[in-house]
Amino acid sequence: MAAKSKPNELTLTRIYDAPVKTVWDAWTDPEQVAQWWGPRGFTLTTHSKDLRVGGHWSYTMHGPDGTDYENKTIYHEVEPYARLVYDHGGNEDKDRPPLFRVTATFKEIKGKTHFEMTMTLPTPEAAQQTKKLIKQAGGNSTWDRLGEFLEKRASGKEKFVINRSFEVPLATMFEMWTNPKHFEKWLPPTGFKMEFIRSDIKPGGSTFYFMNNDSGMKMYGRAHYQEIRPDRIVYTQEFCDENENLSRHPLAPTWPAKMLTVVTLTEEGPDQTRVTVEWEPTGEFTAEELDTFIKGRAGMTQGWTGSFDKLEDYLLSGPR
Repeated sequence: MAAKSKPNELTLTRIYDAPVKTVWDAWTDPEQVAQWWGPRGFTLTTHSKDLRVGGHWSYTMHGPDGTDYENKTIYHEVEPYARLVYDHGGNEDKDRPPLFRVTATFKEIKGKTHFEMTMTLPTPEAAQQTKKLIKQAGGNSTWDRLGEFLEKRASGKEKFVINRSFEVPLATMFEMWTNPKHFEKWLPPTGFKMEFIRSDIKPGGSTFYFMNNDSGMKMYGRAHYQEIRPDRIVYTQEFCDENENLSRHPLAPTWPAKMLTVVTLTEEGPDQTRVTVEWEPTGEFTAEELDTFIKGRAGMTQGWTGSFDKLEDYLLSGPR
């Protein structure tokens, strides 16, 4: 459970299914960090890195639109495999003050890594402004990309990962995922509505649903539930036609026929729950279909972000 942040702090927590050394190396090795650092669509060039107290990391982030963002990190604490403290945005000559200070901790728990990062800003107002900028830039997808990178190194699997924290108790979030009357209100992509034709959300149960938009586009799908626990929901899903015959994505015919969804709910406080969604092709799929999935991560981020935004609004409005 993460400690409650101060008004001028932003705190992020993740659990990675990898030992601390593996996660630490992914953070500190320039060759590895270049494969995941930054929002989706960004690439990274490291100019120099000196991982020691007083050392610095100088790098450029290249945006998908061609814009370059120069960055400088100055290290204040380096405790291998446990803790990093650094200033982001400053320089050695002190003529440019840092934008914020980062404290990152790495703790191994039963072979997994509990990672917590706190950004400390000069004022509460600066923290709120930075939070908005991070959301606009998709900055938190950086930590999702790290999860995908670690998964691929460990198992060779290609996964899509996305996280979002919501200011509701875990039990409320579980209800949002397992009660059809709530689920259909927020899950569909932006611009679409969803309706269940059949809903039996329990282990071994299945659902059949359709989504449509104002342009008259209609999509049918079904899901089969494998596991439902208060902190974990696992199901597969497929596109189908109105008679529930297997079909393909109407706009992406090379999209994998069957997807596995794993939803993990983590209590971050009495009234805060982090949702982690892991998505991957399952069953039989071709190299072309896997390539479509890999290249579609930016679109998946956009789609899930839209759904999570709708879920936030739905929770604020008072679910009915």
